[in-house]
Amino acid sequence: MEKLLAQKKMTPRWYERFPRAVPVGIFGLTMAVTLLSVFAIETAEDRRQTAMTAQTAQAVASGLERRSNANAAYLRSSAALFATQQMVEAPLFRTFIRQLHLDGRYVGSDGIGWAMKVYRDDIPTVEAIMRAGGTPDFAVHPQPEEARPFVVPVMFLEPDTDRNRRAIGFDMFSESMRRAAMKAAERTGQPTASGAVVLQQEGSPAGAPGFLVYMPVYTLGSEQAGRALRGFVYSPFNAQRFLESSIDVNHLGGAGVRLSDEDSAGRRVMAVIAPEQGSGQFVRRVIDIAGHRFILEIEAPATPMLSTMSVMSLLFGLLVATLLLVLARLLTQQAVEDRIALAWFEQQSSIRNSLTRELNHRVKNTLANVLSIISLTRRRATSLAEFADSLENRIRALSATHDLLTQSDWGTTPVEAVVRAELAPYAQDSQRHLQIGGPDVELAPNDALSLGLAIHELATNAAKYGALSVESGRVSVNWAMAGENVARIDWIERNGPPVDPTKRRKRGFGTELIEKIVAHELRNPVDLRFDPEGVHCSLLIPVRRRGDFSIRQGRS
Repeated sequence: MEKLLAQKKMTPRWYERFPRAVPVGIFGLTMAVTLLSVFAIETAEDRRQTAMTAQTAQAVASGLERRSNANAAYLRSSAALFATQQMVEAPLFRTFIRQLHLDGRYVGSDGIGWAMKVYRDDIPTVEAIMRAGGTPDFAVHPQPEEARPFVVPVMFLEPDTDRNRRAIGFDMFSESMRRAAMKAAERTGQPTASGAVVLQQEGSPAGAPGFLVYMPVYTLGSEQAGRALRGFVYSPFNAQRFLESSIDVNHLGGAGVRLSDEDSAGRRVMAVIAPEQGSGQFVRRVIDIAGHRFILEIEAPATPMLSTMSVMSLLFGLLVATLLLVLARLLTQQAVEDRIALAWFEQQSSIRNSLTRELNHRVKNTLANVLSIISLTRRRATSLAEFADSLENRIRALSATHDLLTQSDWGTTPVEAVVRAELAPYAQDSQRHLQIGGPDVELAPNDALSLGLAIHELATNAAKYGALSVESGRVSVNWAMAGENVARIDWIERNGPPVDPTKRRKRGFGTELIEKIVAHELRNPVDLRFDPEGVHCSLLIPVRRRGDFSIRQGRS
């Protein structure tokens, strides 16, 4: 078996050589597959969003063209009626428009109007007729240029509102965009829309843009004589109202709409429905409104950075990758730990004899301390009972320190733990006044045993004769580093019974134990003084590194 283990150690497997890289590689590969899946999902989601935006664009374009076609039908019917009349008068015009039942339903337009072709010489006569017919402030404006033989002023515009009255008398042939549309309508004989203009109804050149749709009206005549243009029936449109009335905003799904006119001067935005949250992605459509090409742009609504399906896939992939990472890590870690265990077993086998020698040495030291305690106790005892009690208490002190060393696995032991263990019987009495303090200092096992014996003897002496024998007594145990590798511990008694000068010269068991055994074990002299105000003892204890006294090492 040992031979097989040795062979396994000599030929480590590939995953044992890379215990960290293997789990990380598996995790990275799994996450790469997950991210590729998320990319595919997001690509499909983008295509779906583009298709939905294109569908919205088609629906909006259809709505706009449907509204314009409905208006064109009204204009055709109006042109057909007016062509049969010798004169389009106000009563006839208003009666016909009202019979169309368009009140409140002008499909986004400002109504239907009549613009008559008037030759330059007939302008005064037409103005007089219009003023006599109920429009007292009618006047053709602006005045035509000398080279232009006729004008096309607005004669009537229904519904008759304050807004529409602003356009009455305006010569539409005087403005280039309107003039081009009227000429195209005269040439084709079909409803024709102008480009982007500011309607006279806006009352300001800086008003909201719109457009107009013209339908020519001819005089009836023979094919040989040809047809003469009498004027135009037309509809003015405010672009924003036309756009809003042609589509259902609730069906846009948060998308934005922009209607523009594009000519040689560039693109001009005429109407906008802002998106709930813009994405910057547009679908562009060219729509035909009464023979004029307008640009329709649909802005797709903003979408989350990742779709729900992508988030779920990412979380699932992360979970799977993490599980594989943990599993691979456990397997490689187990292989590494097996190898460490083999090395540890070999180390334990090599230090078994050293550990036995260490145990023998420490047992001998402990027995030597016990024999010294017995010898000194026997010489100072006056009776068997006194001998037994003194010996028992000192052995218990030695045992208490042994318990601390056992808890630390015979490693370093804090000075504070040794002091508190020896003074525990006195600290439980509320009438005892103890003060213990100092920095964190760790002691070697043998040094901790020696300190425990010294503290026990000092405490026993103080309880019998010193500061711990009266309620007013004070005992302070303080320690500090006296050098790089030496700690100084001071035992100071105050407010106890006065020390008898004759007893200061009498050396008891505690004095000999501290000055001989403890000083010998600590390899430093002990300063023990019986001052009149109380006992003062100073001990110097070496502070050694663990490697100086420990031969057992943990697993690396």
